[in-house]
Amino acid sequence: MHPAPLVATTRGYPQDRDLAGGYAVENIHHGSIAVVDVAGHLLWSAGDPDVMTFTRSALKPFQALPFVLDDGPARFGFTRAELALLCASHSGEEKHLVGVTAILDKIGVDESQLACGCAAPLYYDAVGLPVPAGRRWRTVHHNCSGKHSGFLAWCRLHGAPTADYVDPAHPLQRAIRATLADCVRMTEDTLPMGIDGCSAPNYAMPLARLAHLYARLAQPGPDPRLGGALGELFDAMTAHPDMVSGDSRTDLAWMQAGGGDWVAKIGADAVQAIGIRSAGIGIAIKVADGAPRALHPATFSVLDQLGLLDATRRAHLDPYRAPPLKNARGIVAGDVHAVFTLDKAEPPA
Repeated sequence: MHPAPLVATTRGYPQDRDLAGGYAVENIHHGSIAVVDVAGHLLWSAGDPDVMTFTRSALKPFQALPFVLDDGPARFGFTRAELALLCASHSGEEKHLVGVTAILDKIGVDESQLACGCAAPLYYDAVGLPVPAGRRWRTVHHNCSGKHSGFLAWCRLHGAPTADYVDPAHPLQRAIRATLADCVRMTEDTLPMGIDGCSAPNYAMPLARLAHLYARLAQPGPDPRLGGALGELFDAMTAHPDMVSGDSRTDLAWMQAGGGDWVAKIGADAVQAIGIRSAGIGIAIKVADGAPRALHPATFSVLDQLGLLDATRRAHLDPYRAPPLKNARGIVAGDVHAVFTLDKAEPPA
């Protein structure tokens, strides 16, 4: 199977939009989608639901899982908002910096031990502001500093070295890899490993396996294999979506629309995973060329085609349905919209 056309970008003049044919299609972004149930059965798809996909930041709740399984949040007295930060690609807003600093204080580790590097906060791009020139950024500003503070917390919990904690051979990373392999029902040697943007190991898996992880993350009640740990992560993320994401960010919008029923996590290079508790499903989307502009209309369309958007949710999420393309003068030159129809899978034998 191959990636399918998911999203088109168009170009034309606004007065032509209502004419026969509308705007002319300029680009097509291909990709794949998988929708599965809690048992891992494929329900709906587009493109190749088994395409090997690096999970990027969509993996974060499962990188925090070994710490939660070992009762780490309770041992250190983490709040639910702080637990949400362990799963975050945060925007570097003041509340995020305060939260990460509080975690580091609770585990007795200095900010200098964070191995994520320094980067400008995502806040500026999200709200359409220029990044301040000449400013020096701290490691806590990096969108992955919450995840890394959780990594250090695992090390402190287990008396493991805090140096080189992103090395694949470190006990922390071995624990994450083993737990993940068990969750996705793969052997460790069949999980391709790469270096993520924050220097931590990241893993690829069939897209449907990522969707299955999120179906399990969203399930009500204890997981048969993992107990209540996934429920703790779901509750933290859905109670504090602003800590997982940030102002004007899509994960915040998806989870706000879900009203505590949807858990969402984006990943770099156009990966999106969502778990829907009431529907008992997980959704995973990958745009093949990594274009973020295609990811959000595709996500809106999946939710719409699955019948998950009532009038209130549709109004809340409408900015992502077919966002306009504007030129340097702010003139609308076209749009970005979904062009796929989900295929229903054959029921399992």
